[in-house]
Amino acid sequence: MNEDDRNFIDRAESISGNLYGEPMSPDRIAENFALYGLKKRVAALEKFDAELGGDIDSSPHSLRRRIQLVDLRRRMGDLHEALRKAQR
Repeated sequence: MNEDDRNFIDRAESISGNLYGEPMSPDRIAENFALYGLKKRVAALEKFDAELGGDIDSSPHSLRRRIQLVDLRRRMGDLHEALRKAQR
């Protein structure tokens, strides 16, 4: 089996594009993240952190995508902390 080398946002856009006919925005990804349970949120954040730990290409597209990923990870982390404080 080939390992999927697309990043988190690319995979989400592809899946939602196939299901709904349009790609999922990073804002929508963060909204859906709020619906996850505690264990699923933690697992998603750990997977996301592992993905961000990889090498980056110096192409402009790669750098823009990295910035989007870092911003999305920050928002998801903030949301996770807020939900934990609310005991959700």
